[in-house]
Amino acid sequence: MASELKIALIQSQLHWENPVANRAMFSKKIATIPKDTELIVLPEMFTTGFTMNPQNIDSAEAAKTIAWMQQIAQEKSAAITGSIVFTEKDKYFNRLFFCFPDGKLEAYDKKHTFTLAGEDKVYEAGITKLLVSYKGFKIQPMICYDLRFPVWARNTEDYDVLIYVANWPKPRIDAWDTLLKARAIENMSYCIGVNRIGLDGLGHEYSGYSAVYDVLGHRTAYSEKEEIIYAILDKKHIKSMREKLRFLEDRDDFNLV
Repeated sequence: MASELKIALIQSQLHWENPVANRAMFSKKIATIPKDTELIVLPEMFTTGFTMNPQNIDSAEAAKTIAWMQQIAQEKSAAITGSIVFTEKDKYFNRLFFCFPDGKLEAYDKKHTFTLAGEDKVYEAGITKLLVSYKGFKIQPMICYDLRFPVWARNTEDYDVLIYVANWPKPRIDAWDTLLKARAIENMSYCIGVNRIGLDGLGHEYSGYSAVYDVLGHRTAYSEKEEIIYAILDKKHIKSMREKLRFLEDRDDFNLV
């Protein structure tokens, strides 16, 4: 079982509602990632930006993006994850895919759709969490607005890594920083946030601030510019801190209903 996981977080501008251009752009960025990288994390809706007009996106683009993710995963021998606009049975979803190096896929639909932007009126909300097992790490991926709801991220599964992919705007970026750190501390897990940067098609500005926080809430990686951010997650750090401090053993016992 691996004791470390080498990750790459791609903080990037996005071409508005243009999956073809975004796949091409990310292909160029991913080509520069070192061969020993084991997990690549992309932002929320990485092929379109945070659009409330999914009807503008050809539904066939989702399948093309999934095939692209599988090809990237195979070529880089690394898992890759991020969310896209997905159409199923005439309904739209903000769906995250976690693609393993062998092409296997697991998916998570955003639970908390962003009412301030009307996402709840356009996209169906998810109802179940996703827990991914990868290279000895238990990973729970979530999407943007989910970050504001600690009960949904509550670590009852003893996961090691919590991931948030996002399009989190600049005016509320202090909340992003604060909540990522809080989720790490309260769940005694690594907490990773991958945000976009630049302007979207509606003029909203994004300042990045993608980051990695360790079990104690220390920020171990961070950036405010367009770049690829690298970090190494250490399973020994998780184990030693949980054995020493044992905060998770004092969790309140209640269930979601």
